[in-house]
Amino acid sequence: MKEQLKIDFEKILKISNFSEKDIKFKKDELDKFIENGFPGKRHENWKFLDLNQIINKNIENISFFNDYSTTNKIDTSIYIDGLEHNKIIFINGRIEKIEFSYEDKNQIEIYDDIKSEDNFSVKNSLINLNNAFSNKYYKILVKKGYSIKKPLIIYHLTNEKMKSKNINLRLDFELEENSSLKLIDFFNDITDKNFMNIFYNFKLKNDSILKNYKIDKSLNQNLKYSFNNIDQEKNSISETFIFSAGSNYFKNEINCNLSGEYSSAFINGIFSLKNNQQHEIRSTVNHLVENTKSFQLIKSVLGKNSKAAYQGRIHVDSKAQKTDGYQLSKAILLDETSEFNAKPELEIYADDVKCSHGSASGSLNEDSIFYLMSRGLSYKQSKELLINGFMLDVVEKITDSEIKNLIKNMIGLKE
Repeated sequence: MKEQLKIDFEKILKISNFSEKDIKFKKDELDKFIENGFPGKRHENWKFLDLNQIINKNIENISFFNDYSTTNKIDTSIYIDGLEHNKIIFINGRIEKIEFSYEDKNQIEIYDDIKSEDNFSVKNSLINLNNAFSNKYYKILVKKGYSIKKPLIIYHLTNEKMKSKNINLRLDFELEENSSLKLIDFFNDITDKNFMNIFYNFKLKNDSILKNYKIDKSLNQNLKYSFNNIDQEKNSISETFIFSAGSNYFKNEINCNLSGEYSSAFINGIFSLKNNQQHEIRSTVNHLVENTKSFQLIKSVLGKNSKAAYQGRIHVDSKAQKTDGYQLSKAILLDETSEFNAKPELEIYADDVKCSHGSASGSLNEDSIFYLMSRGLSYKQSKELLINGFMLDVVEKITDSEIKNLIKNMIGLKE
């Protein structure tokens, strides 16, 4: 793989116009990735799902070169119906369209010349890989006092040109004071056996609001890793919802820094897996000042041979008195071959805080099934009703009613 990385990197340099500074930065990042490789069980944060092993098993002769100079035709049939929305369309890792049709263009700025830099506090080799091979960074700035009128949907698409490829992409977002953004990540894969490596960097200024919803629904054999870094100032709110069900492998990682008083972060997610799928959510919420709040709820429904993991960490700095941190994970195991792993962590250096964590897993309650069957439902209907209620509890945490109803319809939940 080392030689393939170097060959593909040189190919990218030949078709790109990076500055000397950018090239040096990217070469340094490539060297770091070559030294460490894909993360695996020897890394504490990857001990449940070994990405290095999963890639070796699922993708033969992985290629890191993508010709981003080649345009791709947009199939408009993939657009989500029933919701007016703005669009960013990635096809094979290349941005084909940015469209803010419903917005005041003077209130949004889009930069496509963001310089290469590594400003994440979390370090892992996938960040190095992304820095080395991502083509162009885009930054979207929402100006002071402006609330995006319609949701922004980012479509992550692949087509028949992709096979055994590594796709790296990055977007930066900045919400100025008293601004807001509703963002939906929608994954729709036509091709299989690729590895997508996605990095988002969010900066939330005072009183700003970010609502981010990630939907991975369509069954495919691709592998994905998504990293969100969220830096929050005073009175800002971030809300993250993850529905993880489509890909063969998907790890969502969230690193949230609550650095302003009265800032808050809400992270909710659902795994709905079967047939050898392996998914994980890893969250770190850093409470760095007084009077901050976090809430995390993750639920899993796991079918035959599927595996899910949740690693949730709440860090409370010594200055972060009056912190309120909550974390809970629950899993329903539908088959004896399914597996759920949880690693809840509390790291507290302040003494005036309210923090809790918990985890539970098990099969469906047979007494509840028997009760529903006594009311006229079949065994299958009883199971479906219980699973529906189990997942609905998480979806109800979504604060935007229009998006909440859209997601209920997309994943087939009933009131």
